[in-house]
Amino acid sequence: MGLKKLNKEVVVTWLQERGVTVNDIAELVYFLQSNYHPELKMDTCVENVERVLSKREVQNAIITGIQLDILAEEKQLRAPLQEILEVDEGLYGIDEVLALAIVNVYGSIGFTNYGYVDKLKPGILKRLNDKTTGECHTFLDDIVGAIAAAASSRLAHGAFEE
Repeated sequence: MGLKKLNKEVVVTWLQERGVTVNDIAELVYFLQSNYHPELKMDTCVENVERVLSKREVQNAIITGIQLDILAEEKQLRAPLQEILEVDEGLYGIDEVLALAIVNVYGSIGFTNYGYVDKLKPGILKRLNDKTTGECHTFLDDIVGAIAAAASSRLAHGAFEE
């Protein structure tokens, strides 16, 4: 990234490089909110995801988590952290803590949405959680779920203008 300023476009690029699009995240928002908003359209979900991605706290969490995943994938971390991230060890929990920093931006309803998608692993989360690909997404699967949960919370609160 060099001296390039951190912004929404940078994190969207980083997400895309790891195989995640804004539309993938918006589909999770739709999954979480369509039962509560019968007229919900995908463009509204995309708009809410983009607004979440515009927050500096969210951007910081994304670049931190993706970088740690890349380092683990390249086997550049010291033991035991290397092995913990490679297998996404269940008791590690720091990946969820980083994700909760995103969820916190939009309030408590995001916690329940995050827990729900983290447990079910719908859509893009199923692929990110697949350990057979050779890719490491220990942080990214939780980050993507948290972005969707935060966007869902934003939508649920009707916060179209901040």
